[in-house]
Amino acid sequence: MKARFSIYVMALLLSGCATTANNKSVINIQTPLSANDVIKNATADEWQVVDPENILKITLPTGSAYIVLNPQLAPKHTQHIKTLAQEGFYKNTRVYRFVEGFVAQGGDSSGKKEIKTANKTVPAEFYLPTSQPLKITELKGDGYAPVTGFLNSFAVAQNQTQTQTWQVHCNGVFAMARGNDINSASTEFFVTIGQAARYLDKNITVFGRVLEGMEHFNRLQRLPAEGLAFNPITNIEVLADIKTDATTFKVMKTDSASFKQLINARKSRTEPWFVQSYNYVDVCGMPIPTKRVI
Repeated sequence: MKARFSIYVMALLLSGCATTANNKSVINIQTPLSANDVIKNATADEWQVVDPENILKITLPTGSAYIVLNPQLAPKHTQHIKTLAQEGFYKNTRVYRFVEGFVAQGGDSSGKKEIKTANKTVPAEFYLPTSQPLKITELKGDGYAPVTGFLNSFAVAQNQTQTQTWQVHCNGVFAMARGNDINSASTEFFVTIGQAARYLDKNITVFGRVLEGMEHFNRLQRLPAEGLAFNPITNIEVLADIKTDATTFKVMKTDSASFKQLINARKSRTEPWFVQSYNYVDVCGMPIPTKRVI
């Protein structure tokens, strides 16, 4: 009888060991992937081609930058700058203002260049109002907004009821400058080149972000040099209009399962280098995966 009991106990112990081993196996399978692994494993249908009709190509002294525009949140600004580009307004203008760690601002600083077909100014589109809550891929709110997250490959924020949605000032966003009059935006634009200037949110219309070529903004001259043109802009064009440029970009869909997994990977870093992980990421700390296809 004792022998049988001993065998029974041993069987239970062995069974427990097997269960533990199995649990370890499950744990290993469920270990969060690194951010790079998530991007690498994303399926084809979790990426979307960026419409070349909504991409600006800005030709700078050291190369070209590509900007994706945001017609969902700022349709009037998007159309306005496309019209300016298509009429050739930005040919031979310049990036005339450079503030280290803040912005590079360009256009016609004199205000004397003729606008041929576009409107002289464009009304403010600080946020998109909706009658119903607009669903986004959410993060926790922060000191600047009750709700933050992502919408159609842009970092955005919302009010508490999610009936106002705006693109936020992260590094590399594209926005229109204005004067004291909120409806005075005309031809001057800027790209943020440093730490997120979130205090500008809902004070200026942000309506795009740099897809590729951020280094060309960072390499602009800080001060004019005698005898040299100061940060000339050769041209700004709508990519779809350029027959000699077939550049194609894809961005990860920000409502996809992989992007949501990527948020978790960025919150809790599992790479061996990290000794401390905070289980937190802010909206500007989540770069949106972008890749050039052609």
